[in-house]
Amino acid sequence: MALSGMTGFARVDGAAGGWTWTLETRSVNGRSLETRFRGPGGFDGLERAARDGAQGRFQRGQLNVTLQARRASEEGGVRINAEQIERYLDFCRPYVESGRATLPSFDSLLSLPGVIDSSGELEAPEALAAAEAAMAAAIGDGLDRLRAARLEEGAALAPVLSGLIDRIEAQVAAAEVEAHAQPVLLKERFAKRMAELVDRGGDLNERIVQEAAVMAGRADVREELDRLTSHVQAARTLLSADGSVGRRLDFLTQEFMREANTLCSKSATTALTGIGLELKATVDQLREQVQNVE
Repeated sequence: MALSGMTGFARVDGAAGGWTWTLETRSVNGRSLETRFRGPGGFDGLERAARDGAQGRFQRGQLNVTLQARRASEEGGVRINAEQIERYLDFCRPYVESGRATLPSFDSLLSLPGVIDSSGELEAPEALAAAEAAMAAAIGDGLDRLRAARLEEGAALAPVLSGLIDRIEAQVAAAEVEAHAQPVLLKERFAKRMAELVDRGGDLNERIVQEAAVMAGRADVREELDRLTSHVQAARTLLSADGSVGRRLDFLTQEFMREANTLCSKSATTALTGIGLELKATVDQLREQVQNVE
């Protein structure tokens, strides 16, 4: 399975059974899968179709599925319910005859509930079920198109992530080269300081070696560099893995940053500190891009 992003958009237009509709599906980043559905009233199964369809296709992201449907205009599709008008008039007649009210206008009667009937033949349960099935199929189609859009984003993200990981690997290699100079530099720095404090610096050679060894141990960054190298390999494995890898990549970037921070805190040279800061900046860029990965 290719790398998938979490942002995308798709639109599907359709018609069936006297209905026309427009379906829009869109998604943005999210830590988990969240699906929101808006659709026409009277089609109770559509929300379940949207949620089940999303769960079957996606692992993460905030999805919005919007279905706008209306009855197609057909000759004879709208009729006036004369019987309902007569009922309203019969109810009004005693008040009109007693002078307490006047007859309502025709426009007023048309605005009353049940007077205008535009339901036509689609009120039949079979017709409603057929229209709902067609809309549910359109939802599936829209989710498939959304998934394709997210895969396109993932294809664009893959080389960006790979390039950042390559940069991290190069920075770790540069840090390894610079780290070899730390023990010697620490010993020289410590010996100079001790010679400044006492007149006979040569007699303190053994003490200098011991103290320098302790300082060198505290500044040893080999474990951090080994872990960073291991994280680089893990990241490359995840990029080529199947399924949703966004959560694991996100966790891995936290581990990258933890080691980069420790590297900077242990640095005894300006050059190594500079490499550590560049490494942190690259890891931060990687973290931002990983937020788009499903």
